[in-house]
Amino acid sequence: MPSMTTSKVSRWDQHGREHVVHVRKSGVRRQLSCATCDWCRAVQFLPWLKAEEHLAEAHQATVDPTAA
Repeated sequence: MPSMTTSKVSRWDQHGREHVVHVRKSGVRRQLSCATCDWCRAVQFLPWLKAEEHLAEAHQATVDPTAA
């Protein structure tokens, strides 16, 4: 059984609220799940880009907290 690893993509909206999409990896499959809404998606390629797109489109969260 492949090991499960997790990471997250977080962005802030214009009101200062944080929105997070969790990325769970098992083998070549990645499962995305939004902590703000019930959105989930299985993806194989570019999971972090898909997570950023969801945050921007669904929550207007585009401010990267790690950007300098």
